[in-house]
Amino acid sequence: MAVKKLCESFSKGFVEEVQRWGCMKQTGVSLRYMMEFGSDPSHRNLLISAQFLHKELPIRIARRAIELESLPYGLSEKPAVLKVRDWYFDSYRDLRSFPEIKDTNDEKEFTQMIKAIKVRHNNVVPMMALGVQQLKKGMDPKIVHEDLDEIDQFLDRFYLSRIGIRMLIGQHVELHNPNPPPHCVGYIHTKMSPLEVARTASEDARAICLREYGSAPNVNIYGDPIFTFPYVPTHLHLMVFELVKNSLRAVQERFMDSDEVAPPIRIIVAGGVEDVAIKVSDEGGGIPRSGLSKIFTYLYSTAKNPMDEDSYHGTADAVTMAGYGYGLPISRLYARYFGGDLQIISMEGYGFHHECREYIIYKGLMHISISLAWEIHKSHCHELKLQFKKVNNTLQLS
Repeated sequence: MAVKKLCESFSKGFVEEVQRWGCMKQTGVSLRYMMEFGSDPSHRNLLISAQFLHKELPIRIARRAIELESLPYGLSEKPAVLKVRDWYFDSYRDLRSFPEIKDTNDEKEFTQMIKAIKVRHNNVVPMMALGVQQLKKGMDPKIVHEDLDEIDQFLDRFYLSRIGIRMLIGQHVELHNPNPPPHCVGYIHTKMSPLEVARTASEDARAICLREYGSAPNVNIYGDPIFTFPYVPTHLHLMVFELVKNSLRAVQERFMDSDEVAPPIRIIVAGGVEDVAIKVSDEGGGIPRSGLSKIFTYLYSTAKNPMDEDSYHGTADAVTMAGYGYGLPISRLYARYFGGDLQIISMEGYGFHHECREYIIYKGLMHISISLAWEIHKSHCHELKLQFKKVNNTLQLS
């Protein structure tokens, strides 16, 4: 079924309302506040949280809906992007049509509604990736990569906003859990072990590699098993999973026809006084210097695109080794969301390193750096030569 134009799907008055709300100022929420507020999930606090989200989420969603209508190079007109646009307009309509939240019953109904919105948006990232692929397919070959910075900047804003929206919804929903895991406040684990998260993410990545290639290099993980710090485990899992998955593919493809045994991917987890570093390194051959400027763009991938041109009307639940072109840029956004960063250094002919502040991840002797602004207590990792300032735990959720 063809996706309708905006004027055919929504009334003029409704579109104008979305535009007005998209111009409103959104409210930042610190990670510390979320932890303190969520530590007492009383009926009163859940009601306050729902009332806040009832006003805040339409603003954030409206901003993205408006931007989806005015993208350059005709990206807004691609079928996959039009579908995502309709998801955002539908979610805005659901939120604005929900009546004022006055009591616990209202709050419970509202919670079910935003859970449904979160599910509706589950496939936004692969759907937008398909839209970018649709754009690339019909793009004038004379357009060079540097001319597409506007698209990359939009996608950075769009995906970062999505992380914030899903964090706010997920945190509120999880506070209803009558039996939360130990040391968890909603989505936030107050004593998260980065070593354990890295181990789980690596096992998940190896399972994908085994499925696609029939074998997978080993992953060796080093670090203090008792070290913990407050963070969102799902965010770290996504970052490590993507980086290790890339390293596994690079090593596997480099050594699959060789008599040599594929060298292992190495992960080092180090906690300092002011940062956590997760270093992921591999010997997958690296990439040419000419490709480094493109590594964090959404129109570049060293792998074949796994998405079918007609996939926009379906779902994208299957996880592949590579090809969408958003694994690294999305991982960097997750790192930056709480004040961190992700950087890459490639040694062509050897591999990659990934390093991060709060998390340092080295991949295939490609260096990726993820910084998380959070005070922790452990020894510094001098090998990485990273300098970070102490923060005051006032991270703002975008």
